[in-house]
Amino acid sequence: MPEPDETPGGTHRRPGEVEVPEWPSRWVGWILFAGVMMIVLGMIHAFQGFVAIFDDTYFLVRPPRLAIHLAYDNWGWIHLGVAVFVLISGIALLNGRVWGRVVGVIVAIASLILNMAFLSAYPIWSTITIAIDVLIIWSLTVHGDELHQMLNKPKP
Repeated sequence: MPEPDETPGGTHRRPGEVEVPEWPSRWVGWILFAGVMMIVLGMIHAFQGFVAIFDDTYFLVRPPRLAIHLAYDNWGWIHLGVAVFVLISGIALLNGRVWGRVVGVIVAIASLILNMAFLSAYPIWSTITIAIDVLIIWSLTVHGDELHQMLNKPKP
């Protein structure tokens, strides 16, 4: 096979290949941020879940005053389930998996809705988690392709 062509801007390509920059886009940092924040978000959900299961007196309101009337034990198990999915998709995202981006957006949306329903129980915690969810969704939908291109670029 012929040697790759050196083109201006530091890219290498063979005839018929898509041009991939040698240096990654500076937006790759946002994807790494989203992956790390998903892992942190998973730990936050796990913490919320364990608190809801083991100390339901910690929260500000009783379950009948929540948006969805469930006992805190049930909320705890829901938070733990979301935590597992968020952690797995965050790890997959850091490994450059495309399905990690798709699942990451879906799980961040689920986390956002879950925290909106849980908002009256602990407003500060839920508001911070919602803000993290919004940043994750923005990072993955706007800049998600750069990390995949960087990790899967052909070797010169």
